[in-house]
Amino acid sequence: MERGLLWLPLLAIFFWLAWSGWNEYQKLEAYKSWVEHFERGKYDIYAVLGQKNSDLTWGKPTRTGPINLETFSLKDVQSLQLVVDNQTVNLETPPKRGSKIALEFIFPEPATSIKIPFTQISLATEWGKFLQQELSNLRSHGICEE
Repeated sequence: MERGLLWLPLLAIFFWLAWSGWNEYQKLEAYKSWVEHFERGKYDIYAVLGQKNSDLTWGKPTRTGPINLETFSLKDVQSLQLVVDNQTVNLETPPKRGSKIALEFIFPEPATSIKIPFTQISLATEWGKFLQQELSNLRSHGICEE
């Protein structure tokens, strides 16, 4: 009987892992149907992000679909930067490690910013470089002001 009691915590852990996996699968399936309307998308446990033309929409993933969605235009962005552990870092030479990773979009009027969280520095860097290029293209075509 003692051996059976020793296996009980392992059984509980197994059921918790199975439920966690099913929960994450449901979030991913909800994201797949949401992101179909965008040209480019990103999913991780912290945030979903979709881009259509110069508009970016982001929110928090759930099993029923993203919630707390916010949309803004790159045309309104003054600058963007990569933030790792509350420190602004260079997109060209990001650090190898960090726990709090985000792309910060800075708006001139009113002076505000939006931080979109990421789980991986490499993914944030890739998105940052891409969106920096998009921002440069908009400026070179005179679509937005610097």
